Amino acid sequence: MTTYISLLRGINVSGHRMIPMDALKACYASLGYSNIDHYIQSGNIIFGSSEKNTEKIAGNITRAIATDFGFEVPVLVKTNIEWKKIIRQNPFLKDNTKEEAFLHACFLANAPDKKSVALLQTGNYAEDRFEVIRDVVYLYCPGGYGKTKLNNGFWESKFKTDATTRNWKTIQQLCNMADQLP
Repeated sequence: MTTYISLLRGINVSGHRMIPMDALKACYASLGYSNIDHYIQSGNIIFGSSEKNTEKIAGNITRAIATDFGFEVPVLVKTNIEWKKIIRQNPFLKDNTKEEAFLHACFLANAPDKKSVALLQTGNYAEDRFEVIRDVVYLYCPGGYGKTKLNNGFWESKFKTDATTRNWKTIQQLCNMADQLP
């Protein structure tokens, strides 16, 4: 059994695309997933499955949500092992001038090509900084994520893929919760 972390994009935000967590957990259970837990109400689900293909899992969850709740939601799935690697690879953690409270990671459905990333790195983003490692954009936004232009919509438009962002506290909490699952 592998432990997974799934991120749903854009549920329970400002009263839109509302899904009660108990109903979402039941949806996951209907797919045969086990040890289902969630962190806050914004689409962070930890669960176990014997399925090894994360794209297949994400597709199954997307279809089940559409059937059960009547709308499509982009879903990204990572193993707990991948999640730990994402945490270790954050380049901003090595810089003691960066405050952890301003760290975020934007998870992309597909890794962007290096040319697109290089082009964006020449842009002016005020105090905000980013580094792209495969399908994760590591963000440092000292003015707050709510004020940065380096948001989900920015990455989706530039890289033509789904994106969803979590703050560093949430990322660490999801790892801790995943480690607790049997």
